Amino acid sequence: MDIIWKIAEEKIREAIKNGEFDQLPGFGKPLEIEDISHVPEELRTGYLMLKNAGYISEEVDLKKELMTIEDLLRCCDDEKEKERLTRKLNEKLLRFNAIMKKRYTNNSAVLREYEQRIYDKFQS
Repeated sequence: MDIIWKIAEEKIREAIKNGEFDQLPGFGKPLEIEDISHVPEELRTGYLMLKNAGYISEEVDLKKELMTIEDLLRCCDDEKEKERLTRKLNEKLLRFNAIMKKRYTNNSAVLREYEQRIYDKFQS
């Protein structure tokens, strides 16, 4: 494994030297580090792999953010901070509701067709 590691490192150094990474999307921008502390440690790698592959939906993330903001609001004593958190909560709720409405609107015809197929199958 040591030799593979060394070869990979050398290839990466060559690519950096030749500027092959300079045109990548996000080059020179700060990384967006997300808080995944809500995910158990032994599941984090799998969670990130699923999320990067598009299997963790945006509404799941929004729902978690909504719960966090609600918890912060319950504990908050500062009125200005409460106002800021309330605005943030409302923005997230609007986004969440828009996603859910779009999901049910887009899938309704498909779901009706699927429902009809199942119904027909049971009638036979």
